[in-house]
Amino acid sequence: MSIPNHILEQLNSQADLISIIGRHTTLKRAGSEYKGCCPFHGEKSPSFYVNPQKNIYHCFGCSVGGNAISFLRDYENLTFIEAVNELSKQTGIEVPKEEQQNVSYQRAPIKPKAKPETKPKTAIEPATSAAATQPQSTNNQPVADTQSSISVRAADTQPPAYNDNYDNYPPLDAYDSVPYAMDDYDTSYQGDANYQDNSSYPPAWLTGDADTTALYDDNSVSDKDGNLYELLEQIQQFYQHNLTIHPHAKHYFLSRGITEDIFETFGLGYAPFGWQHLEHQFPQDIEGLKALGLVRKSESGRDYDLLRDRVIFPIRDNQGRTIGFGGRALDDEVKPKYINSSDSPVFHKQHVLYGYYESRQQRADNWLVVEGYMDVIALYQAGIYGAVASMGTAINESQISRLLTLNPTLTLSFDGDSAGQKAAWRTLEVALPVLGDDKELRFLTLPNNHDPDTFIKSQGADAMREQIATAMPLSQYIFAYLSERYDLTLAEGKAKLMSQVRALTTALPKGSSFRYLLNNDIYQKLGGKRSQNKDAKDALLDFDGDMTISQQLQLCFLFQPRALSDDPIEAIWQQAGINDLQLPAHIKQKASADTLRPLAWEDLQDNALLDIVSTIKRCLNYLPKDANAAAHFILSNVKPSTQETLSRDWGGFYKALTTRNILSLDGLVEELVSQLIERHMKKKIQDLVKNPDNIKLAIVRKQSQLLNDWLRAQQAEQSAQMATVKS
Repeated sequence: MSIPNHILEQLNSQADLISIIGRHTTLKRAGSEYKGCCPFHGEKSPSFYVNPQKNIYHCFGCSVGGNAISFLRDYENLTFIEAVNELSKQTGIEVPKEEQQNVSYQRAPIKPKAKPETKPKTAIEPATSAAATQPQSTNNQPVADTQSSISVRAADTQPPAYNDNYDNYPPLDAYDSVPYAMDDYDTSYQGDANYQDNSSYPPAWLTGDADTTALYDDNSVSDKDGNLYELLEQIQQFYQHNLTIHPHAKHYFLSRGITEDIFETFGLGYAPFGWQHLEHQFPQDIEGLKALGLVRKSESGRDYDLLRDRVIFPIRDNQGRTIGFGGRALDDEVKPKYINSSDSPVFHKQHVLYGYYESRQQRADNWLVVEGYMDVIALYQAGIYGAVASMGTAINESQISRLLTLNPTLTLSFDGDSAGQKAAWRTLEVALPVLGDDKELRFLTLPNNHDPDTFIKSQGADAMREQIATAMPLSQYIFAYLSERYDLTLAEGKAKLMSQVRALTTALPKGSSFRYLLNNDIYQKLGGKRSQNKDAKDALLDFDGDMTISQQLQLCFLFQPRALSDDPIEAIWQQAGINDLQLPAHIKQKASADTLRPLAWEDLQDNALLDIVSTIKRCLNYLPKDANAAAHFILSNVKPSTQETLSRDWGGFYKALTTRNILSLDGLVEELVSQLIERHMKKKIQDLVKNPDNIKLAIVRKQSQLLNDWLRAQQAEQSAQMATVKS
């Protein structure tokens, strides 16, 4: 199977190399890179570096190095095809089958131009009479080249036909409904030979009346297959050249405050009028133009250029190669305002971020997602590097993950209107699965309906930097966004908000501490975790004060089974730092794997509690939304002995909680689970003292110490919150 090089480059550049290597060794940030102990050879001092900008790794100890594919092959022992398929799954980049199109295309041979008939100058008649003597073209039979030559000369006597009045610009349906002649392009836009303005259309090098070898030498490659990357580069130069000879297009950028040096940096250009200017400029490359989606076929079967009379934004990949174009109408009334070239063998919208290459060239460290091309360019010109924009589609999970690898804090800047805020919320939902505890998402909504482009013009670059630095954290944004949509003066509004927050937090990575903290933060804003926790405890005491901790916890899980979507024991184990237990080397070497593993529900040796926990985890995705209905669904699936005990208490417990309008039991669940773990650890220490095992005893004592430190910190935080409330 032959895989095109451009696909391999895309796979390697888009792969999350930090995560891939991080499965086998601990990597820590070191400036713009990550370092750790080399997974290929044993070492105590880290000499293994991963560069997320270039997506490569290198060990200065054993000299091993490479990219994502080479790591999967050399370390995980995958075959080349297996490594490629694995990266394809991770990145979403499809690996084409052998028979599918690649970056090559067949170039057409150069058609020799028919020599015009030699006639004395006196024989050339005015345009009207010349047109009258031409044979009429039909939809299927174009006018002969010799007649085209005569009509071009006749048109030279007419004033320039260039007109930027959009009302007179023919729509595509009109293009389909009228007779079409192959020479219409030349006759419609030929200017007066005496017209001195450089904006006359078309330029000599475009129509073939001048030597264009300096730009593109088609003859030199006429016998070779074309390459889409090379063709795109030539098209980009063509568009860029057109910007210099069409003042109205250049004026658009200048009026937006863009300086001419930025024209060159971003390769800005202009696609001129004319339905077939690309085909006329690149007659050998029609197949390539169609493969790129820049030339399309109308319903009547005629080819036409996608981008016409639009300023052009070249789209580049991570290597800086042009892979597509975005075109903006010069008149805001023209719809659509923006058009992007379609997906092609070299351009996949969902994997490209506009401005990424230019920002990487400036070694950007802070990354900002914005809505449009002009926002990216305006920020770059102001010296604020790291702004990127998606290709007319919502930014996806792999792109967010990539940016968070480059910097653990990512800022999203969207317009303050309804559409902008909906886009921000969609991005938030997409980002949650890759938002580990060491990552942070921030939201920037500029005042007075500004976007970054207009804000910089109005307030300056320093003010924009200040806005970015004070962007709103994710937790605040979620509450601000949802509180505008629900009436929080009503219990029902609070319940709906909390339901949506719980649904959001379940998308966070497994074991995320942020899930727990975010829920508690929102609960506190709605009335306080302490208040909710106290009300829940009072309800339990009023209902039955003689219940054991295990029985209370079982009823809590029945009332709120979603509390087990992120295992409470695992969450406490992680928050207390027990999972990262630091032990002396001699103890760690002698300790068994069973001693170092995290605590599990089975270790608590409580059959009824284990029954309810395992049943809920098994049924979690099938539970009804109604709490009472969900509880009865769970009860119908537990063991008869467990069912008998819980069924007797469930009705009264449910009534006690709903009477007090309890929204959440997260705080109470955490407290009850912590008490069970604490009792288990004490009992384990007592058993190890009676039956000495010094290694296990040292480990359990260390675990117990970390747990107690965490519990004291929790109590101190709650006391501080209570003091704040009283004051």
